[in-house]
Amino acid sequence: MSYTWSQLGFFLFIYAFLGWFAETAIYAITRRRFANVGFLTLPLLLTHGITMMLLAAGLPSLEDNPVGQFVLTVIISSMVEHIGAFISHMLCPGVNWPQRSNVFGGTLRGFAASLTWALCYFVAYLILHPLVIFLLLSIPDLLLQIIVGLLLLLVITDMIFVTFSVRRNGREAIEASSHSSRLAKWISNRIWKRIQKAYPGIRDISVDDEREIYTFAKGLSADKIVWIFLLSAFIGDLIETVYCRLVGGSWMNRSSVLYGPFSFVWGFGAVLLTIALSPLAKKNDRWVFFGGFFAGGAYEYLCSVFTELLFGTVFWDYSYMPLNIGGRTNVLFMFFWGVLSVFWIKVIYPAMSSRIEKIPPTAGIVITWLIISAMLLNGTLTTMAILRYNIRKIDPQPRSSYDMFIDSQYPDEQIERQWPNMIVVDKNIS
Repeated sequence: MSYTWSQLGFFLFIYAFLGWFAETAIYAITRRRFANVGFLTLPLLLTHGITMMLLAAGLPSLEDNPVGQFVLTVIISSMVEHIGAFISHMLCPGVNWPQRSNVFGGTLRGFAASLTWALCYFVAYLILHPLVIFLLLSIPDLLLQIIVGLLLLLVITDMIFVTFSVRRNGREAIEASSHSSRLAKWISNRIWKRIQKAYPGIRDISVDDEREIYTFAKGLSADKIVWIFLLSAFIGDLIETVYCRLVGGSWMNRSSVLYGPFSFVWGFGAVLLTIALSPLAKKNDRWVFFGGFFAGGAYEYLCSVFTELLFGTVFWDYSYMPLNIGGRTNVLFMFFWGVLSVFWIKVIYPAMSSRIEKIPPTAGIVITWLIISAMLLNGTLTTMAILRYNIRKIDPQPRSSYDMFIDSQYPDEQIERQWPNMIVVDKNIS
């Protein structure tokens, strides 16, 4: 079943609430007191919602392969948990957030915990998800879009307030700031008290921590992630271009965007592998290999799912290859992901990281924001051009000045020349 973005948003929020309810109930039963155990003030645990949203989008392609569905569930749930923990640490550096054991920790305890959580998600998908779909279909589309949009706005606002409150270290730091309004102080103090109640062992950020954290691109920071994305997108595009020339005998554009030799799939893949596999950097190579094998395969699979949902197109199809998984990835390429992960974590990333950290802080921050702005603009124009290309297949006449601009700047010939292997799979675009 194919879902719209508002329907996926509904899955995100309904399962985020159900996950929050379950964990809060477990907390209340085991500790005999109530506490909001989520990062947000809202009754939502986004890691549960994101995991179930990804499963709802990805598992239908493997409906005849329950073993494959469960394996994908283990990988997705572990990746979301690990990346969620990384993001919470990045938003609130210096805070010792509690973290579950995870498969990417490279221990038997981590595998056991991951399998347990994956089993819970899998059972929820099999038993609970049909009921959620029934509820979803009873909501009018317009009302659904309004509800999802408002919830998204509330979540973003809540996240900003929580991040601000935690980074300011609660009451003392808030009251010491002459730039905070009385309302902001009250809200921040309430949030900080709530977090301390749920996590009594939480550690505050210190002045020394703060100085260390704001060194440009120190450690696995947001600045470094931007640079990793850019460099990997560029290098990945060159690798694929040369590979197509050697194997196919012709030069072929492998860029994900309209402007520049950048493959966003490689860029996001490098970021994912860096975040997911960094805990395994000091372990034996086989741990890194298997982590990359499964994480890379799941990433390629989900990329195929969501580009099809977003654009109504398929950019690659491996149905003709043996041991393919829904035509979206295959075991051979998963093996390549594993080998590449070992080289990346053990050799390439450490060298790249050390060189990025040598960039002067002021210049580095300015260039980083220029990179972010350029990539966002490039990605937005690419998305607009491909969506309009798909719409022209069923309704070629422009209906607005926006349509006329896209048609003149990015006609069918340019799109087909840019991505010759792209296949339109959804003709019912509205």
